[in-house]
Amino acid sequence: MVRDGRKQSVKAARRPQLRLPDLVPWQGRELETDGDYEGLEFADLDLAGQEGVGARFMDCAVRRCTLDEAGLAKARILDSVLEGVRGVGTDLSGASLRDVELVDARLGGVQLHGAGLERVVVRGGKIDYLNLRTARLRDVVFEGCVLVEPDFAGAVLERVEFRECSLRGADFSGVRMAEVDLREAAVLEIARGVEALAGAVISPAQLFDLAPALASRLGVRVVP
Repeated sequence: MVRDGRKQSVKAARRPQLRLPDLVPWQGRELETDGDYEGLEFADLDLAGQEGVGARFMDCAVRRCTLDEAGLAKARILDSVLEGVRGVGTDLSGASLRDVELVDARLGGVQLHGAGLERVVVRGGKIDYLNLRTARLRDVVFEGCVLVEPDFAGAVLERVEFRECSLRGADFSGVRMAEVDLREAAVLEIARGVEALAGAVISPAQLFDLAPALASRLGVRVVP
């Protein structure tokens, strides 16, 4: 594989190819458990505290909505875009996201533990305390965003890219990685789990920065 004229040593993530149909504004008042939403636009709405557990969103756009404490556990979000959403404590545990773009989000404490993400792009924005414990990420790109203390513990990452993305205080404990590209991360700070980077690709500069943590985990003393 060649990118920018250079042969790559890691497989690139497959990105979603979204082509949304003409959308109809959602006219409902509250989300419904196991609700079925298709071809709808949710724009400038306050969905804080609403319950859409197990709901299915297909070919939808969610724009500039408030999602504080929204209950979307086990939801299925397919071929959809979430743009400018904001909120604290959004529950997406066990959810399935496939062919999704999350753009310019401002989220805190979002729960995605046990979730499945496939062909997902997270572009721009900032997410604090992202919980992806035991999640499965395949063909996922974090691009130009800021992740503060993201928790990937026990997750499986396959073909995941971090491009111009700031990872601050990340927890990779027990992570299984394959074709994970960290070379273009703007900031790479690993609080826990540096020993779980097998399967990842990093740059020489990043290796230099991580050397003290790696030596500590290996029990190596560096004495001048």
